[in-house]
Amino acid sequence: MPSAVLHGLLSLATVVFLIAGPVAFAQEGDWDDDDWGDDWGDESLSPSPWTGFLELGLGARTGSDPVIDDDLTLGELRLRLETDRDLGAARLGFKGDVYYDAVTDQFEGELREMALSFSPVSSADLKIGRQVLTWGTGDFVFLNDLFPKDFQSFFSGRDDEYLKAPSDTIRASWFGDAFNVDVAWSPEFEPDRYLTGERFSFFSPPAGTIVAPDSGRVGAPDEFPEDGEIAVRIFANASGAEWALYGYRGFFKGPEGLAMNGQLFFPRLNVWGASLRRPLGPGLINAEVACYDSRDDSDGTNPGVPNDQLRFLLGYEQELITNLTLGLQGYLERTLDHSALLAASPAPSLEPEHNRAVLTARLTYRAFRDRLTAGLFTFASPTDGDYHLRPSITYRWSDEWTFTAGANLFGGDDRHTFFNHLSGNENVFVRARYNF
Repeated sequence: MPSAVLHGLLSLATVVFLIAGPVAFAQEGDWDDDDWGDDWGDESLSPSPWTGFLELGLGARTGSDPVIDDDLTLGELRLRLETDRDLGAARLGFKGDVYYDAVTDQFEGELREMALSFSPVSSADLKIGRQVLTWGTGDFVFLNDLFPKDFQSFFSGRDDEYLKAPSDTIRASWFGDAFNVDVAWSPEFEPDRYLTGERFSFFSPPAGTIVAPDSGRVGAPDEFPEDGEIAVRIFANASGAEWALYGYRGFFKGPEGLAMNGQLFFPRLNVWGASLRRPLGPGLINAEVACYDSRDDSDGTNPGVPNDQLRFLLGYEQELITNLTLGLQGYLERTLDHSALLAASPAPSLEPEHNRAVLTARLTYRAFRDRLTAGLFTFASPTDGDYHLRPSITYRWSDEWTFTAGANLFGGDDRHTFFNHLSGNENVFVRARYNF
């Protein structure tokens, strides 16, 4: 079933449910006069409530951009509504946003979840519809998590929740005595929401200058069903250790391919990997590995297609003192057939390093009974000589009101490297959220 049809059917089901739900509830009760007493205020008899938040977010560049005139990187008033309804043998989850975006000067909407969950047998679950998926052990570093990401949100100052983008997916989970299995099939390929000139400019190695490309997406693969994507996870918890095996078949999540005619495209991709997380001393250690099989460049001689890669991650998290937590990660990206890539490349100096390393650190301090949270997340690459800093502070004024401020800072030695190609987009942001 094509994803658009699936999405449409679930939209219709949601509308019918929202209209018919209260009526069905009314038919279940006995409406004699005696039942109008204390039960009127009994929340257990009422349908699941709507919850959500209203949030104002503002963000601006700290310097001038040579390509983009607008200094605003975040300017929105956002309303979130969500609910979770029990339908007897199934549950329907809904989570949606509507907001005014001052950067684009438009009203926008996003359906983050509208999925039906049920158990066809006692040892299996199905979740069908629009949903946000995540797995793997990395903190802001993704190896085997090939579900879509929203990097426009990540770099502009929206809540970290919005780094994970939704997709229309059928997820099946089976639970066994020795291990469990997750299968996530998206009938339609969902790419990352990668950077465009809508909010950010960046250095383009092919152009040799700073660019702000059109916000229109490069055409993503859309043939049904051959251009869908499937992800599989086999996982278990044994003796306090969590282990998992992963597989993925689909496409690179960004338009990383460059055709002979200069057109960008999404190369085909297979990924195989594994992860482990367990206690070690006073903290937690995690390790992850992934093999990226670039199916459109098996011998590594096409400079317009990413090479095969091996990716490794090792992390450790520990509470140093009361309320102060430190998380460290080391990430290595080894490009295979690197010598063949350099030999075929028209610009070898702009190609990725044979071994690219990134170190991350997350420092989190909580105070005033967790009402105040101050944090700093750093990315630093010793091989590329660049960095990305994300300081933030959040204060929970009450159960309803939360205030957040933060920044995104970039820098480095070479203009074409992963983080430094965004240099010039440094920004600060503030958010005020009212929960209801």
